[in-house]
Amino acid sequence: MKEVSIMVAQLMAASARTAPKAGGKDFLEIVVIEADEDLKKIAAAMKDYAPRSTNEAYWLRDAANIENSQALVLIGLGKPVVAGYDCGGCGFPTCKEFEKNRQMREKAMGYTGPHCIMRMMDIGVALSSAAKTASILNVDNRVQQRVAAAAMALGYIKAEVAMGLPVNISGKSIYFDRPTPAKH
Repeated sequence: MKEVSIMVAQLMAASARTAPKAGGKDFLEIVVIEADEDLKKIAAAMKDYAPRSTNEAYWLRDAANIENSQALVLIGLGKPVVAGYDCGGCGFPTCKEFEKNRQMREKAMGYTGPHCIMRMMDIGVALSSAAKTASILNVDNRVQQRVAAAAMALGYIKAEVAMGLPVNISGKSIYFDRPTPAKH
């Protein structure tokens, strides 16, 4: 099933790439992680970070998911670009004012920000398209933030903001009804 999971992850990446984007401009970074060693490294980074987080049990739960996944699709925003719509969704009346006054911040095992709401929607549509592709093929997956934060910290994806979709084929989805380990 590993080979099938990798093929599905690649099809998910294709769905994310062709998903509609604001202004028809593509600023997404999309990476497929296939190697078991890489999945284990990402899970280890998640476990290592867990005690320093405010949600240790959830980091450990999600790390266990990644250890048992057969592939991982990462989707992120490559650079902090605005759409140019002057929509105000960022809290500023124009994109120029947002760019001029934005104070980028970084969070350990998190993201930079703030970002253009249209670009965040681009990521959401790409994630939905990728998850839909897996669903059509009856392959288990789940959108997760923590795995992408760890993958970003390890340099697997060069993105400002990213999400991950781990993939697994087994008799029961490992991504739902997941036990949350107690803090230690």
